[in-house]
Amino acid sequence: MESDPTNHCSVSLERHWVDREGVRLHVRAAGPEDGPLVVLLHGFPEFWYGWRRQIPALAAAGHRVVVPDQRGYNRSDAPWAVAAYDLDRLVDDVCAVVDATGRARASVVGHDWGAMVAWHLAHARPERLRRLAVLNVPHPHVFRDTLRTSPTQLLRSTYALFFQVPGLPEWLLGRNDGQGLATMLRWSGRPDTFADADLAAYRRAWRRPGRLRGMLNWYRAAGRRALRSTPPSGAVDVPALVVWGAQDIALSRQMAAPSAAMCADGRLRIIDDATHWVQHDAPATVNRLLLGHLEA
Repeated sequence: MESDPTNHCSVSLERHWVDREGVRLHVRAAGPEDGPLVVLLHGFPEFWYGWRRQIPALAAAGHRVVVPDQRGYNRSDAPWAVAAYDLDRLVDDVCAVVDATGRARASVVGHDWGAMVAWHLAHARPERLRRLAVLNVPHPHVFRDTLRTSPTQLLRSTYALFFQVPGLPEWLLGRNDGQGLATMLRWSGRPDTFADADLAAYRRAWRRPGRLRGMLNWYRAAGRRALRSTPPSGAVDVPALVVWGAQDIALSRQMAAPSAAMCADGRLRIIDDATHWVQHDAPATVNRLLLGHLEA
């Protein structure tokens, strides 16, 4: 019987559930309950397990680490409607997770789509944030402007247009037990970024009913939002750290510095030999940067 690596972690993991307006969110937690609260937000197509190399380090440093499966992923509910994945609802999910801890504020760390939620949280609900850290995703205003001026970045982002098609991406990425998604992960990372056991864990999450649709609905909801509104262009007021793996094949490094500049108190750290999956490729460096930022 194949071993499930999500059951093996160097720190004790708690399991919690948070209910918000009929959507049940699955949450893992570690570290002292009275420690400074840190919420880690994964991206596509991962789940809480994408932070497996950060959770022990943050918990050992005394932080209360809370890591949800975001809606549409793994054990969390996956609503059918595209509108259920609008950024405002995703931000409200994060606030509900923070509320469930009894805290008013948290530091939030996001990667990929989790970073986009974190950026939006910093603008929409800054009073809920103590510190912000984003990994390999530009500020939404910077991203929009870059798409308009950079044909290279526009070409790199065409996969998101394909994801707008109903049904077909689910079939293509999910066939043969998620081989399309697994190939995408392997192709976009280094040869050692994702082990076979890691991909087996992801496949178990992807094959849960409705999860492929839920995951892709994040892209569809973002596409609809882009047609009706523009991203905020004001400064992010909370202290922010931008970490960027320079070998990202989907998102150009040229967006990293302008994104940090969108923050009144922003710092940028480039990791030259890391890919989009920077927290997997350079866990020790990322952990050191996060701890330095969170404890400043």
